[in-house]
Amino acid sequence: MTAQLLLAFVLFAFATAGTPGPNNMMLLASGANFGFRRTVLHILGISAGLGVMVAAMGLGLGGVFKAFPVLHEVLKWAGGAYMLWLAWKIATAKGVTDKQASSKPMTFLQAAAFQWVNPKAWAMALTAATTYMPDGSTAGVFLVAGTFMLVGAPCSAAWAGFGQGMRRFLDRPPVLRAFNLTMAALLVVSLYPLVVEARPARAPKEAPRLLADLPATPRWSSRG
Repeated sequence: MTAQLLLAFVLFAFATAGTPGPNNMMLLASGANFGFRRTVLHILGISAGLGVMVAAMGLGLGGVFKAFPVLHEVLKWAGGAYMLWLAWKIATAKGVTDKQASSKPMTFLQAAAFQWVNPKAWAMALTAATTYMPDGSTAGVFLVAGTFMLVGAPCSAAWAGFGQGMRRFLDRPPVLRAFNLTMAALLVVSLYPLVVEARPARAPKEAPRLLADLPATPRWSSRG
């Protein structure tokens, strides 16, 4: 991989990992409800899950999904259903302090596994594998996957830290309730690209008739 391509990939990873999406909405809510320290495993799980997914795509998993498109459809809709369930859990969450254990943040394995049903993570991994791994070498695959992890982890930590900083403003139950409902709504909105992609395309408008379809014009002959 050339230096220019690596720089372009770093910018891509930063833009995709740092912008709002299912992972970051959940990290924001987790930081606000549980604090940054209890969200660290969630952050690390996201980073590891994305890295493994990118590496798997680069090593040939993307070809399996091309050969069997139904697998992608099944994962896509299963992921959408799971995200709706997570949105409900966020909406009904009750704020806890670090000393309370009645509610728990997402674990490392849960966060890593969530990437495989996260539509945005699939789009990120597929783009990374098809655009930034031109040679297909094993070293290049692991370089891209490792770079994704290194760039994505600070972005995830920033979202969780922002949620942690909001805790002092969310100490009142009604305010925290409104915050959690907002986060749940944003998580549902993040499914919009999935719905748009699945919507059947409109039938093309009837094309104008070609000259060949028109009735033949009678030929007139002149006599000299």
